[in-house]
Amino acid sequence: MEKEEKAIILDFLPHGYPLEGRMIPIAQAIGAEYLTLLQLVPRKGTTLQLREEVYIGEGKRDKISYIYGRLPKEKLTETAKYQLEEFIKQFVEQKESKFVEFFNKADPINTRLHQLELLPGFGKKHTMAIIKGREENPFKSFTDIKERIKNIPSPQKAVEKRILEELESKVKYRLFVS
Repeated sequence: MEKEEKAIILDFLPHGYPLEGRMIPIAQAIGAEYLTLLQLVPRKGTTLQLREEVYIGEGKRDKISYIYGRLPKEKLTETAKYQLEEFIKQFVEQKESKFVEFFNKADPINTRLHQLELLPGFGKKHTMAIIKGREENPFKSFTDIKERIKNIPSPQKAVEKRILEELESKVKYRLFVS
């Protein structure tokens, strides 16, 4: 399993979780590369800002004392949920080429289900249209997909929703989150 080097702070709880007894400061964060939800314990006297990028890799960390563990989805605060949505939107925009590549290379999972069908709003018709379109000419951007495939839901929004679904609920097949 890949290890995260950097994380983005989604919420900072300087007094820890309410009703849990322990009063250790905790930060809810998401790994900047593999989208791992994490709980981080900051160094003594450190205050973390929302959306701040912190180093969590091997060796000396300037702001984080240690990684407390994975962040269970039930513990996500409302602030963290909002920040998570904003981060995912930005992440998908920045890595558009990676996700367009997914549309160009997605394969069947089994004889009845295709990876593209796991995207919210994409059924068999859209999947077949995308496969046909990419055989003619690989897609270059989300806009290219939207223009060439008629009546398709927004590919960018579908990817964002799928990532959030994989992070926030139990799904049988994972496309983007390890």
